[in-house]
Amino acid sequence: MTKEILIIDYKVGNVQSVIKAVKNLGYSVIFSDDKKDLNKARKIILPGQGSYDFAMKKLDDLDLSSILINKSNKEGIPILGICLGMQILSSKGFENCETNGLNLIPGNVKKLESKPNKIPHIGWNSLILKNFKNKILRNFSDSKDFYFLHSYFFDCEESKDVLGLTEYNQKFPSLINRNNVYGAQFHPEKSLKNGMKILKNFLEIND
Repeated sequence: MTKEILIIDYKVGNVQSVIKAVKNLGYSVIFSDDKKDLNKARKIILPGQGSYDFAMKKLDDLDLSSILINKSNKEGIPILGICLGMQILSSKGFENCETNGLNLIPGNVKKLESKPNKIPHIGWNSLILKNFKNKILRNFSDSKDFYFLHSYFFDCEESKDVLGLTEYNQKFPSLINRNNVYGAQFHPEKSLKNGMKILKNFLEIND
């Protein structure tokens, strides 16, 4: 059973709530930007708040992008991207400038429509869920009370990679998965019991 979880430290926002949530679920946390820790990791969380281009620059500067891609594609290590961490799983982002992402789930990150509601999208919203057989949706009975804070969305290339949609000015993917890679546009660590259930289900994958 994998009880030690790597949360990547790439200087993109306050992640203390993610660390606390993982610990509250009974796991120990390594919060690190050290390539040695990433190479040894058996389960990885990629958190983040901020801009797509800055996040990718930090990962590239730390020489972590290629290791993450290798951990996913060659080793099949479960990876969960949260908020900005989900967005950089994509092929490209268009925040500030066109930037290549990790390309672990095909698609592009684009700005949300700005009407009728203001952006950023901040606060509580629901998910329209599908594919309840997916491991990360185990034991789900409702899809309310998820906390969001974002202005951009992940436009998946293939609909089969979308596990959940949310509506705010438009419908956008809010929970995604391809193979061993998962992404949550919302903050599960701030999303009450359903968010913690998502996090717990991810942490139990392959255990």
